[in-house]
Amino acid sequence: MKQQLRLISMSDIQAEAVRWLWYPYLPRGKISIVQGDPGEGKTTLVLALTALLTNGQPLPESDIPVPPMNVIYQTAEDGLADTIKPRLTAMGADCSRVLVIDESRKELTLRDERLEEAVLETGAGLIVLDPLQAYLGDGVDMHRANEVRPVFKKLCAMAERTGCAVVLIGHMNKMQGAKSSYRGLGSIDFRAAARSILLVGRSKENPDLRIIAHDKSSLAPEGPSIAFELNPETGFQWKGCCDITADELLSGAGCVQTKTTLMEDELKELLRDSLVSAEDIQKRADEIGVSQRTLMTAKKNLGVLSERQCGRWLWRLPELRM
Repeated sequence: MKQQLRLISMSDIQAEAVRWLWYPYLPRGKISIVQGDPGEGKTTLVLALTALLTNGQPLPESDIPVPPMNVIYQTAEDGLADTIKPRLTAMGADCSRVLVIDESRKELTLRDERLEEAVLETGAGLIVLDPLQAYLGDGVDMHRANEVRPVFKKLCAMAERTGCAVVLIGHMNKMQGAKSSYRGLGSIDFRAAARSILLVGRSKENPDLRIIAHDKSSLAPEGPSIAFELNPETGFQWKGCCDITADELLSGAGCVQTKTTLMEDELKELLRDSLVSAEDIQKRADEIGVSQRTLMTAKKNLGVLSERQCGRWLWRLPELRM
C-alpha cells in the first residue's frame, strides 16, 4: 500500500529555546556524551555533577542554583554497594535522589521503555548510562551506522518528550595521535547523535589534575575547559577554567593553569605567617583578576578558616595556630 504523503510547513512549527541543565555543556532533552580513556575520571566527573544536582547546588563555573533533582544512574561496570554509593557519599550527594532501574530480571538497553517510565515516575532531570556500549542491546554492532542509528533515534525521541538530559559515558579507541573527533569508540553516529561531547583527560604535568574539554557543541558556543583534581590526600576538588583544547589534551600538550590554582597559591603566600583581613584578600583577588566565586572555591579547597576580631573578618590557614 502506497504511503500517503504528509508535508509539514515550517511556518506551523513553534520555535523553542534550548533548555540547559548545565550551560553550555549539558542540554536538557538531548543526548550528551562524556568520553575518555579508562581511569581518566569520567565516572568521577559525572558522580560529582550528580552530587551537586541532588543538593540543588550550582554546577561548576555557574552562579545559577537549580532545585534539587532526582538522577537515574545506571552502571554496568561498577558495583553499586562497594563503588558508586561510597563515592556518592564522599562527595556529599543526597543518595535518596539517586535512583537505579532494577536490571536483575532484564538488562536495560537504550531502547528500553523503562527509561521513559522511570523519568515520568521520578521527574528525574538527568539519566546516566555507564558505559554506553553496555546498553546498546544484543544484536547491535556498535561499528555499524545502520544498526546504531535507530537505537539513538529512539533514545533522542525519549529525551525530547521528557525533557530529561541523557548522559552516555563512553570509552575511546586506541588511535593515538588522531583528532578528538575520531577517538570515540564505535560508529561516528554516536558523535552525530550527541548534541554535546565532553572529553575527560589527565594533565601530563600533574597526574592528579584532570581536564574537561568541550569537544562538540551543537546548540551553543563551546564552553571553556574546566579542571578538577583527584588527590589521594584532599580528594575531589574543582579547579576552575583553563586554556587547553580537546586535541591538546589528547596530545599531552599545553600548560594547565587555572584561576583557582592561581588564587590558591596567592592564599598560601598571603596567609603563610599570619591572619589577613578578608578585605585585603578580596583586594588582591581583584588585582589578579580573580572573581568572588573563584576566590571562595580556592578558600574551600585549602580549608581556609574565618574568624571575627575587632569587627573584622580575618582569614587563616588551618595549620596556622593563633
